[in-house]
Amino acid sequence: QVQLVESGGGLVQAGGSLRLSCAASGRTFSNFIIGWFRQAPGKDREFIAAIRWSGGSRYYADSGQGRFTISRDTAKTTVYLQMNSLKPEDTAVYYCASRYGSIWSLSKNEYDNWGQGTQVTVSS
Repeated sequence: QVQLVESGGGLVQAGGSLRLSCAASGRTFSNFIIGWFRQAPGKDREFIAAIRWSGGSRYYADSGQGRFTISRDTAKTTVYLQMNSLKPEDTAVYYCASRYGSIWSLSKNEYDNWGQGTQVTVSS
């Protein structure tokens, strides 16, 4: 059973940075993709970025390109999302999720396991 636990959210001023962590456990992740999503109030859950556990290749949505960076630490079985130049519109609950296989997907419906989410609030 895959377990994912997010941390690192909080309140930050516009222009600031945060690094979110997603601690993964429950199995080996050699053939998994870990993705980051976010959901703002009243909006659908939105894909930000994903990383292949084996090899570390990355895929970004247009909204995540440039300001957000996904990375992983295989020794700690943790995936990170570094967020820079934050804007008030980045305010949302951020989730990590896992997907078996190596094919990229932006659809939340194709990710099987989810963390509980961490709140990010960006003040203007």
